[in-house]
Amino acid sequence: MSWLSVSFEVGAADVDAVTDALLEAGALAVDVEDAAAGSDQEVPRYSEAGDAPGAWRRNVVRALVAGNVDANALAAAACARVGVACPDCRVQALADRDWVLASQAQFTPIRISAGLWIVPSWHTPPDPAAVNVILDPGIAFGTGNHATTRLCLRWLERAVAGGETVIDYGCGSGILAIAAMKLGAARAVGIDIDPQALLAARGNAIQNQVNVEFRAAADRAGEAADVVVANILAYPLIVLAPVLAGLTASRGRIALAGILAEQADEVCAAYAAWFDIGHAGEEENWVLLAGVRK
Repeated sequence: MSWLSVSFEVGAADVDAVTDALLEAGALAVDVEDAAAGSDQEVPRYSEAGDAPGAWRRNVVRALVAGNVDANALAAAACARVGVACPDCRVQALADRDWVLASQAQFTPIRISAGLWIVPSWHTPPDPAAVNVILDPGIAFGTGNHATTRLCLRWLERAVAGGETVIDYGCGSGILAIAAMKLGAARAVGIDIDPQALLAARGNAIQNQVNVEFRAAADRAGEAADVVVANILAYPLIVLAPVLAGLTASRGRIALAGILAEQADEVCAAYAAWFDIGHAGEEENWVLLAGVRK
């Protein structure tokens, strides 16, 4: 089978969003290089610690795709998804090799906290006594690599004491709903607008041996939950405020992520009619907001 490498430069602030979008668009692997450092200074896209925003002024993002894929179109679609202009791309044919092993090498277990890990299926959990969510990278957002996902997971670890009902709105890979069940929730529901994400999430739940209901956002059936978490983006969260309020039980708890620090006040204002809400965490300029239903 033939393979292609497509690479282009993006600003440091857009690296996380663009690399996640490339994987969602169908890239098999992604890495990032400091454009000023040269090819011998390659920095893996996926690591436990991540890289602080602004650490580099320019970055080269490189994606591996199958040879029958329109690499330029894939890159353009990924950039459009996150609202950045796609610069000129460099596409190269690659010699055949074991790309499965090569792509797996960049995905290692991610320590979310002392008691919670995200572990690719080809790795042995570093701490068998911890809560280990088994999750492979795929087409749906949410592998634990992005700061917003880590913020939500840490919040869920604090919020789920046992026996709660949980809704993960914009569930993507299902990582938050699956983690909630492993943390002791009685029931979890994942909701998304993307049928492919729902399909991937169902497979991930089976792999983790938990029972999670995944359904389309258009399906309004179901009761309000004790805990609601939504890791999307600031503008959709503002629009969805009445919907998410309706999904949260009285005195229930909500967590919102995908919000840059400078957007936090606007999102808080959109939810103030229904929730006592405020800042609950921050990582890499991404903010987690959390509140209690009035």
